[in-house]
Amino acid sequence: MSNSSENVLPVTQRTKIRRVPQRGQYERQVIYDILDEGLVCHIAFAVDNQPFVIPTAYGRVADRLYIHGSPASRMLRSLQNGIEVCVTVTLLDGLVLARSAFHHSMNYRSVVIFGTAITVENSEEKLVALHAFTEHVMSGRWAEVRPPSFLELQGTLVLSLPLDEASAKVRSDPPLDDEADYSLPVWAGVLPLQQKAAAPIPDPRLHSGITLPNYVHNYTRKYEREEQ
Repeated sequence: MSNSSENVLPVTQRTKIRRVPQRGQYERQVIYDILDEGLVCHIAFAVDNQPFVIPTAYGRVADRLYIHGSPASRMLRSLQNGIEVCVTVTLLDGLVLARSAFHHSMNYRSVVIFGTAITVENSEEKLVALHAFTEHVMSGRWAEVRPPSFLELQGTLVLSLPLDEASAKVRSDPPLDDEADYSLPVWAGVLPLQQKAAAPIPDPRLHSGITLPNYVHNYTRKYEREEQ
C-alpha cells in the first residue's frame, strides 16, 4: 500500500498502523505539526544486540530531523555508523475516563520515524541545524544570543534523519464504553492536559538592567495560541 502524493508519505510495512488503523495519519503536515509542537524525542537503536532508548532534543528543517550532542556520546557515535533507528515523539492531550476500568485511555498525538541518520559535515548545514534546535526551543532566541564559535561548532556532532518513512497516530475521542455500561451511574469524559510555561526564573548571575525578552514573557505553547 502506498501513496505517491508529495503531501502524503508512502505507507510501508513499518509505518502502517495496524491497531485501530483509522487513527493512523500519513500526511506530511500532520507529522510536521506534531514534531514542531513536541520538545523531546526518544531514539531507539541497538548496539551489539543491546537495545537502547535515549531521550533527546531535536529540531526540524523541512523534511529532515536533526539531533546533536557531544562526539563522545555513545548514542551519537553509534548512530553515525549508519545503524537503523526508530524515533518517536508523543504529545499527551488528555486522560480519557470511561465507565469501566478496561476502557480508560488517553488522547494523544504521536509520530514514529524510521531511518538511518547521517553525519552533517558541512559547517553551513550544521549552523542551520543548530539554529533549528534553538528556535525550536524558543522562537526568537537565536537572534539575541552569541552564535556558536568555530571550536564549539567543530566539537558538536550533528546528525540528520530524513523524514521519508514516518506515520502519525492520533486519538481525540470521548470514552468508548461497552453499550451496556452507558447506563452506569459513573462520571465519564475527558480531562484535558496542557503543558504551560510558568513565571520565568532569572539567572542569579544576571546583570541588573537586563529586561525579560518579549519572546520569553509572551511564550506560549502552540495549542495555547490556537485557543486565543
